[in-house]
Amino acid sequence: MIVQTIMFYIFAALAVAAGVLVISSRNPVHSVLFLIVSFFNAAGLFVLIGAEFLAMILVIVYVGAVAVLFLFVVMMLDIDFAQLRSGFVRYLPIGALVGFILLAELVLIIGSWVVTPGMPSPGAARVAPLTNTRALGDILYTRYLFAFQSAGLILLVAMIGAIVLTLRHRADVRRQTISAQLARTRAQSVEVISIPIGSGSR
Repeated sequence: MIVQTIMFYIFAALAVAAGVLVISSRNPVHSVLFLIVSFFNAAGLFVLIGAEFLAMILVIVYVGAVAVLFLFVVMMLDIDFAQLRSGFVRYLPIGALVGFILLAELVLIIGSWVVTPGMPSPGAARVAPLTNTRALGDILYTRYLFAFQSAGLILLVAMIGAIVLTLRHRADVRRQTISAQLARTRAQSVEVISIPIGSGSR
């Protein structure tokens, strides 16, 4: 329990510090990187409480989305990469320290089941354990089914609203109308022209 308490305070302090740096940093690229660090520490907190499924979802979904956001920031903003690379040697010790801290966090998370006292060994369990994914699915689709479906409906409406708000019809652009094409008759689609022999076609 002592190790879990220490790790909780470490993860919580790093998450709060990274969150403050996200909103205080003037460089958008730095803000995105601090946001990624905050997500990783939040995932560490999920692991400490035994919700490894939520931790993996947080890392895969949110960190992946932040990586895409990072690409958009790089593409849309005028960033001088030469200026960024010029400070590589100067910030190398800080980067190495941050990398070492993240590596130590991962090692402590993976090895916490060994060093934490009072936890039963894996062979002591006689009953088939209920995984977090199964338990989360049981709760979502039974007790919180209405809230889960309502959240999905709200997201669907938000997606449709975003598409409608960003869709602009311009008069100078020809668009395809599927209903008008399907409603055409043969007389509207085909025109038979009788050309006299020897006169050619124009």
